[in-house]
Amino acid sequence: MRNTTIIAACMALGLGATSSAVAQDGDVGAELYADYCAACHGASALGDGDMANVMTIPSPNLTLLAKANDGEFPMLKVIHIIDGRTGIRAHGGPMPVFGRVFASSEPGPANPYGSVLEVRGRTLSLALYLESLQK
Repeated sequence: MRNTTIIAACMALGLGATSSAVAQDGDVGAELYADYCAACHGASALGDGDMANVMTIPSPNLTLLAKANDGEFPMLKVIHIIDGRTGIRAHGGPMPVFGRVFASSEPGPANPYGSVLEVRGRTLSLALYLESLQK
């Protein structure tokens, strides 16, 4: 009986940690979106940001990415667009390469993977946030 109680308590703690980690990822993604994407794509990701009217290429509605992909959110493609591995064009030139923007300014011998992990973590958080906005 005691082992069952301990196992149940450990499982409950594990589930609580998972829920807070997921919530934290969403918060990070939402903050990154507000800071780096909303000016062009709009606060609701509909493509109607304040800068949309001065762009030479229309800003896409990011809530329809899954719908345009047969109901599947194109996670890898979105990650590649965010981090700059594609040639997506906007504002008459390339979309900002957020892979460079998200990089740590403190890479070095004491932190050899920090910048890479930071870029990947922020990019994934942003992509997961966009996935949560799909209609």
